[in-house]
Amino acid sequence: MDLQANEDVRGGCCHLMKRSSYLRLIRGEKKGPLALLLRGLLRLLTIPYAFLSWSRNRLFDLGWRRTRQVDVPVISVGNITTGGTGKTPMVAWLARWLRDHGMRVALVSRGYGSRAGEANDEALELEQMLPDVPHLQNPDRVAAVQTAIAECESQVIVLDDAFQHRRIHRDLDIVLVDATEPFGTGSQLPRGLLRESARELRRAGLVGITRSDQVADDSLQATIDRLQRLAPGIPVLQLRHVPRELLAADGTTAPLQSLEGKQVLAVSGIGNPRAFHDSLQQAGMQLAASREFPDHHRFSRQEIDELDDWVKSHPGAEALICTGKDLARLQLNQLGGLPLWAMTIDMEVSQGLPALEAYLESIVLMVDPVRE
Repeated sequence: MDLQANEDVRGGCCHLMKRSSYLRLIRGEKKGPLALLLRGLLRLLTIPYAFLSWSRNRLFDLGWRRTRQVDVPVISVGNITTGGTGKTPMVAWLARWLRDHGMRVALVSRGYGSRAGEANDEALELEQMLPDVPHLQNPDRVAAVQTAIAECESQVIVLDDAFQHRRIHRDLDIVLVDATEPFGTGSQLPRGLLRESARELRRAGLVGITRSDQVADDSLQATIDRLQRLAPGIPVLQLRHVPRELLAADGTTAPLQSLEGKQVLAVSGIGNPRAFHDSLQQAGMQLAASREFPDHHRFSRQEIDELDDWVKSHPGAEALICTGKDLARLQLNQLGGLPLWAMTIDMEVSQGLPALEAYLESIVLMVDPVRE
């Protein structure tokens, strides 16, 4: 199974119905005979997908499919569900840590959603966050890694969204699960959001629970307990997405407090808009209305005009808020007469930092043994 099959399966379903409608269907929120029939059909389609996913993993496990070893340590950040689990802030956190410890680090990703010769939204966002860290995008990630080593003299590679990309040997696999929907309704694509069986988490070196502060304590503990059953002995990190500031397309920034208590509108083209809305409310904003688009969505001129009219239909709002990825695609300072701001996010490791840093320090020593 090609790596891209994960997104193609989800994308094919979302092409037939709006993503929000698809999510309501697979989560069981849609009722009635037609919804039951559709869920049954998706369940049938899951059987061949799950078999192909299982077969591909076994071929790698048995060594019948080749894994390439490269000349520098490799860290992978990935997930087991489609949609947003907060990989970009984690990638940025790792790159900063490695850079601050004297490593020349490069980021490598497939470039999903990008057009020929153009960076995708995640690359543009990471460029804003880490202008001094090279980011190479190429569907052939082995070639991209080799380029990073040869041309950028990179000492450590961070692979973005690569848990299912097993062609490259990695020295640390970090897998993220979103506390607000950790196992994607519990089924594999297309009936659920799992890219592969949750049992494959045993391949991970560390598992990080993102947005761990956005769920109740008993829900978080239930997720930790299940992770420990699925991947016994693997350290579990608790991660928080911490809103930092407001950012405009022209680089202007403003404090979050400037919108505290005020009504705002939200627009997003990401995998988990509900978590984004929760973050806005946790930052003290009052969410008046929202518009959601598919993950990695490219806004057409017509859609921007429609958003302009939609914003104007909410006269009580004082700002339009999006994510960093959306701002990278929209590149506008205002819509409908309101300022357009992205809420920038930092990653904070609230539990498990010693385990994470122990792994990273061992990788630094692989590059520079004399530090020991």
